[in-house]
Amino acid sequence: MSEKLIFLDIDGTLTPAGSNEPPASALAAIKRTQEKGNKVFLCTGRNYAMLKPLLKFGFDGMVAGAGGYVTVEDQVIFDCPMTKEQTETALEVLHRNGVFCTIEAKDVTYGDENLGDFLSGQGEGNSEIERWRKALSDSLDIHPMHEYDGRPIYKVVIMCLDEDQLTEAREKLEGDFNFCIQEVSAHSCLNGELINRKFDKGRGILRICDFLQVSVEDTYGFGDSMNDLEMIKTVGTSVCMDNGAEALKEISDLVCPSVEEDGLAQAFEELGLI
Repeated sequence: MSEKLIFLDIDGTLTPAGSNEPPASALAAIKRTQEKGNKVFLCTGRNYAMLKPLLKFGFDGMVAGAGGYVTVEDQVIFDCPMTKEQTETALEVLHRNGVFCTIEAKDVTYGDENLGDFLSGQGEGNSEIERWRKALSDSLDIHPMHEYDGRPIYKVVIMCLDEDQLTEAREKLEGDFNFCIQEVSAHSCLNGELINRKFDKGRGILRICDFLQVSVEDTYGFGDSMNDLEMIKTVGTSVCMDNGAEALKEISDLVCPSVEEDGLAQAFEELGLI
């Protein structure tokens, strides 16, 4: 049996949104598949700092920052932050239009000071909103924006009330960045990410496949939100959580129970990974 590579989104997939504690069933399934000779990678929009608490569970590497920072074991195989000009332009135009932002360096995240007040008025049910709400409430190393010291940034997360607030930003930034907007309910805000067009989760997976000389046909990807789209399109077998976006479910090979219902473990069993 050939080696399989398994890629797991974190929020809403491996863990409840904003949490760093996977269900015991998921951890047991991961260990069992690794014992069979398979490798398991985190594949997440989180930067290194925000995924670091999960590394104690023994993953084989990561596609972090939505593909901007990729490792196999302790070896960095891809590292692509934004340029200083890109970061400055993005923040200037987004803030001018009243868009709330967080920016993610490798080792720290900075957020607009009034982001917490904005999030407190938003509805529930979106894993990305829940992640930021949880992160702010737990003080998970999100520093106020005025402390930003110019270090390299990999990703900008955006939140706003109206699509029109993004019009100017799209005009100036879409050449370099993909605006990945989450599927949201009518009572919630618009939220999403600016992902550098030089990378995405799917290309991060292909970089690991190339490095390990494993066919993409032997890859499995698990996700729940629209920032998992490229991963779902790339892997040999795609799985969406039942708590995930409807648009993602429609194109996935399998829909498994939600993270709270031991979905990962059940899917690993159904796919013969354990």
